[in-house]
Amino acid sequence: MRVLWLCNIMLPVIARDLGVPYSSREGWLSGYFSQFVADGSDQLAVCFPIADRETMNIVKKRMIGGFDSDIQEMEAVSVAKFMLGQTSCYGFRADILTPEKYDASLEVQMKLIYDNFQPDIVHIFGSEYPHALAMGRVSSGRKRTVLSIQGLCGKIAAAYTDGIPTEVISDETIRDLVRHDAITQQQQKFEKRAEHEKELFTLITHVTGRTGFDRETAKELNPNIIYHHLNESLRESFYQGRWSRDKCEPYSIFLSQGDYPVKGFHYMLSAMPSILRDFPSAHLYVAGNSIIGKHGDAAMFGKLKGKLKLSSYGKYIQSLIFRYHLEDKVTMLGSLDEEIMKARFLMSNVFVCPSTIENSSNSLCEAMLLGMPVVAAGVGGIFSLIDDDRNGLLYEPGNVADLAAAVKIAFEEETALRISAEAAKKAVKTHNRVINYLRLMDIYREVMR
Repeated sequence: MRVLWLCNIMLPVIARDLGVPYSSREGWLSGYFSQFVADGSDQLAVCFPIADRETMNIVKKRMIGGFDSDIQEMEAVSVAKFMLGQTSCYGFRADILTPEKYDASLEVQMKLIYDNFQPDIVHIFGSEYPHALAMGRVSSGRKRTVLSIQGLCGKIAAAYTDGIPTEVISDETIRDLVRHDAITQQQQKFEKRAEHEKELFTLITHVTGRTGFDRETAKELNPNIIYHHLNESLRESFYQGRWSRDKCEPYSIFLSQGDYPVKGFHYMLSAMPSILRDFPSAHLYVAGNSIIGKHGDAAMFGKLKGKLKLSSYGKYIQSLIFRYHLEDKVTMLGSLDEEIMKARFLMSNVFVCPSTIENSSNSLCEAMLLGMPVVAAGVGGIFSLIDDDRNGLLYEPGNVADLAAAVKIAFEEETALRISAEAAKKAVKTHNRVINYLRLMDIYREVMR
């Protein structure tokens, strides 16, 4: 088989070879990549967006033949190909910062890549970006295009403002006005992305998913689609190490993200007063881009410079911190690399996923794989991950009192140890990298037939 992957980022394994900065956001794909290459019986190609010229120039220095030079130099179309061992790598220019905008030139780039490699199977990872639709249009009708479901933009748009007061939704800060990025505009961008997503689902025959929620959603978007169950593998380092209650910071709570409303940071803050009444030393740590400034520096809260950088959601988050006197109880960690992220998991007493919608949170799965006690809102695909009161605790979505109660129960030693052991037991099976890779190859063979 000749298999072409379309990824949303340059895979870490490729970026390290080029010596360029990279995100570990889809680092789990590097494991599949290594296994595919090691097998050696099939041919793999990987294509990915490159947003900045500097990285594209580095890629072009490694470039080999395959495209007409006049096409390469066109302003609207820029595709560079190089080899990593026996694997063909294609970088294409794309604006990933405005994924709600469809750029027709992406279809030209996808066709260049498709025609150059001539794959038997195209595998698109995620439906959230315009390049996915562009590839879907290019490969439409060939019936050997596979889409792996990650986030689902239509569902995200519908749940985007859950739990946020009307006056906050309608608010616009100076930063929002400059960037055209108020909460309602953010929601509209997801609605636009959902339109592209819906079209993509009508163009393809095969999807892979891992939850009852994404299966139902796929069938809603295209009743004729062929659904293949494929559990997800996780980032390599999370397969080593185990959470220990004796070694973590007592009564510490960890959120892996909180920079936009769907992640439910506002719910967690609202639950903190109740938690602190029973556990005064409780502390909340939040990773990812800080919605309230660099690392949430409390000294910036009241300053003009800090206010000018706040989004309306950041302003609301800041108001909750003030209202509940949480200035010394919340630490914004900023973006963390894989190893530091893992260390934070292991240092924390409980992991919480308070999202208003999730399909299959990678962070939640990583926490379970490490054997952490986990608490999550009962939404979307979470029910396929957590058996309530067995390997985690579920609470009623939007119910702050229920969230606080679940965290308090997870702090209890007997409960923590019980759900910790069960979480690890389930996650080790669900995220077994060898089994999942073999299943992926079985799916490819089914598609070929």
